[in-house]
Parts: sequence; structure tokens; C-alpha cells
Amino acid sequence: MTRAPLHPDRPDAEEDGRLRAPATARNLGPILDVLLSHAPREGRALEIAAGTGEHAVAFARAFPGLDWQPSDIDETRLASIAAWARAEGPETLRAPIHMDATRPGWAEEHGPVEMILAVNLLHLISKREAETLLAEIARALAPGGTGFLYGPFLRDGATTSAGDARFHASLQAQDAQIGYKDLAWVIDRLSPLVVTAQEMPANNLMLIARQADRGG
Repeated sequence: MTRAPLHPDRPDAEEDGRLRAPATARNLGPILDVLLSHAPREGRALEIAAGTGEHAVAFARAFPGLDWQPSDIDETRLASIAAWARAEGPETLRAPIHMDATRPGWAEEHGPVEMILAVNLLHLISKREAETLLAEIARALAPGGTGFLYGPFLRDGATTSAGDARFHASLQAQDAQIGYKDLAWVIDRLSPLVVTAQEMPANNLMLIARQADRGG
């Protein structure tokens, strides 16, 4: 995965290895509100690119019936997730695993799961990697499962604010292969999942992708 180490906010480190990211603190509440309305209450949850681990702790605590599995590819972030789990994590929060979600085949290794969550990842990877990620998400969800993808998107090929335009341009200036993905393009590549888009603060979206309940 060529995930860009870019973000408007840099995480701060604590003595015990926990990282804190201002953006995570800002979006945690709005994301949790969506999950409380649409996420399953039981089963397995896979968090892709779990970052600092702040989300993993909060969401695992909010959903005690879910077996919460955080993952990432960055060793520093994996250490932070583990530190958060030791300090504050409920028993249902599993030790983080190293996982490249842009590698074909991970759905067979880590699925099926009832829930998948990916926050602020699509714009930090290439279009080719995003295509693999989305296809694997569709394959990894259990019948009746739900995927959640949060972040900024292009709408009809364009950004929706001056701030988004600047950030998208800054990403592509550092790596022409990354940047915002178009909403319609993402939805098409999540097929056959049924996808709805919910408006979120700061011009972000939450995509809610549902797997058909086969045999139900």
C-alpha cells in the first residue's frame, strides 16, 4: 500500500506510546452517531487503517457485542493501537494486526465479517489500490454485513470546497497517483453492495455499503 503519510493534523505521542490525532477527536462523535444508527450489534468488526487506535477503543466500547479487530500497515500506528488497547480497551478489542488492505486476497484471510470500517483512507492511496480495497471489502462482508467508508470525495469529478481543492491538490503534488476519489466511481466498485451516502461535517461523507442477506 502506498498510503501517504499526510494529514492536516500530526498525531501527538504520549509516554506510553499512545498517539493522539486532533482530526480523530473531531470526527469520532459524528462517526459514532452513524455507527450507532446503522452498524450491527453482534459479530466481527474489522477496522482498516485504524491509525492511532483512538477510534478502536471508543467504538469497541460502544459496541460490546462486536469482536473488534483493528488493523494497519504502519508499525508506529500498530504500537499506538496496542498501547490504547492496554490502557483503555475493553476485552472485545483485539490486538492489532498488520494488514495491507490494498493487497488482493485479504478478504479470504480475514472474512467473512459483519462490519468493516475505513476512515480517511481512500484519498491517501492510489486509484488502483482503491479499486482492490473496495473489491475486497465487498467480498469480505458476511451476508447481511455492512461496510462504512468515511472521508472526502469528489462529486461529479469536482471538489466541493476551496479547502478540499487545496488539500486534494497538495496530495497530488506529492504523489500524482493519490487524491480524492469520485463518489460515483467508488459506489460502482463496491458492487454488488447497496450503497447510501450520508453527509458528514467538513464536507465529508460516510458511505454505508450493505451486503445482501443471501439465503435469508
